[in-house]
Amino acid sequence: MPIFMYNGDFGRYQGFQFVLHLLAAITAGLHMLSLVTVAAVPEHRCFIEGVDSLNGTSLLNASSSMMDVDLLGDYIPLNAAGELESCMMYQPGVSNVTVACTSYVYNTTFYKTSRTIEWDLVCGRRWMGSLAQTIYMLGVFTGAVWLGGLADKIGRKKVFCWSGLLQLILGVAVAFTPEYYSFLVLRYLYGIFGSAGSYITGFVLTMELVGPSKRTPCGISFQAAFAGGIMLVAAWGALITDRLLLQVVYGLHGLLLIAHWWIMDESPRWLWMQDRKREAIDIIAKAVRMNGRGMHVDKEYYLSKDKSNFISESTPKASAGLSDLFKTPNLRKMTLNVCLCWFANSITYYGLSLSSGKLGGNPYLILFLMALVEFPSYIAIIFLLDRLGRRSITSTLMLVGGTCCIVAAYLTKGSIESTTIVMFGKLFIAGSFAVIYNYSAELFPTVVRNSAMGLGSMCARLAGASTPIIILFDSFDPKIPAVIFGAISLISGAWVLFLPETNGKPMPQSLQDGENFGRGDTAFSACLGRNKTHHEDIPQAQQMVPLDTIER
Repeated sequence: MPIFMYNGDFGRYQGFQFVLHLLAAITAGLHMLSLVTVAAVPEHRCFIEGVDSLNGTSLLNASSSMMDVDLLGDYIPLNAAGELESCMMYQPGVSNVTVACTSYVYNTTFYKTSRTIEWDLVCGRRWMGSLAQTIYMLGVFTGAVWLGGLADKIGRKKVFCWSGLLQLILGVAVAFTPEYYSFLVLRYLYGIFGSAGSYITGFVLTMELVGPSKRTPCGISFQAAFAGGIMLVAAWGALITDRLLLQVVYGLHGLLLIAHWWIMDESPRWLWMQDRKREAIDIIAKAVRMNGRGMHVDKEYYLSKDKSNFISESTPKASAGLSDLFKTPNLRKMTLNVCLCWFANSITYYGLSLSSGKLGGNPYLILFLMALVEFPSYIAIIFLLDRLGRRSITSTLMLVGGTCCIVAAYLTKGSIESTTIVMFGKLFIAGSFAVIYNYSAELFPTVVRNSAMGLGSMCARLAGASTPIIILFDSFDPKIPAVIFGAISLISGAWVLFLPETNGKPMPQSLQDGENFGRGDTAFSACLGRNKTHHEDIPQAQQMVPLDTIER
């Protein structure tokens, strides 16, 4: 549609709106991993009567000997690595019989307070800590399904703004929850609005607003902002030792999204597809003025012209939803492939992120570096994505990232080599996770784009919900979680080669466009010179022609 060309690819208007959308990515990253610090699991052991003080704080903490084998070897057995057991002690008076801890002593070097310390979510209750993170991810899962489809029906802006308000309220409220099960309920609601609603709709708003030449840097910037949110988790955690105040600070970041009610605009593409053309044209005219393009938008011309041309399509487009992604073979194949890709990227990304505390050293610094290491990947992708294409980069990064996960599992835990390989794995998988956002937005048509992004995010959150549970398998063998993450990444990375390339192609608009898009285009057909993709699959932007030609 020629009217969207008035804006240009990127100007002052798009830049201002993009920054507003980008703030949602920062808060999403911060909320997503807030539990890493708020419910941190410090080094711990059994409370030993006569050795530790009555209030459960180790008398040995002051000398940094909480886990000193020489001092405590008579009270606590050693594990296979020659370290003190975290969950067992010798039965008092019987040196050869071990029993489970009844109370614990925690190393408060890095974590003074946390939900884990308050509720003793360790050893036999360790699953309760993992469940809290899983519940949050299930909340994001729900938000991705429900809010993604809702944004296609009632609008991107409404979903974005309500989510911003509710993440502020819930993010603060969850800090004051005194009881575990009510804490889980609030964590679930917090997940729906904290890391789903504003983030997904903000990304779609940006993709529908900027031109093709700017989609790559803008899309990747969202992932960088998400990593920036994780860095804020580490920074605030290092500065604030009280877990209640820390969670309140995390929740107050929702204030960044409140002004959006008044200064952020709805997607003109979405308005157009909903037959709300006057509102769409008003926003485009505003953008033209802000961008200083010196052009005049003839509103009445486009209203009268496009009503006759597009009114017959408006009803089915308005009713398109999630189920339409599975009704036709090509869309169904792409949808299933993309769903696995989101799942694989998420389970590997969060598996590495949530395991950061096991790398040794200052956990805040490790978490900060785990987020910082993503930036070189994003910078490289911005320069290479439009040159090498979405498909090849996504597949390569997933294959290499999955291999790093598996290799790291067989190296000595906490060693420089292991830590380096894990960091490289995070770098590669973060890169592919970033690309899949752009890739998904370009693969699916406008009428179901938000639903498709929501479905992909749903699969990612299902993976995120599974990650804490999979990490528990390290009780059987420390290698199991990393091997699972790596294997899934390898499988999906290979299957991505069967997706069509979107680089340099117009985004599909209708369901028919989406079904025709990239048919027969795979990495193998491209290599063999049998690429069946036709440029006419997606109609090019309609050209303006003289009125007398239209009348004939």
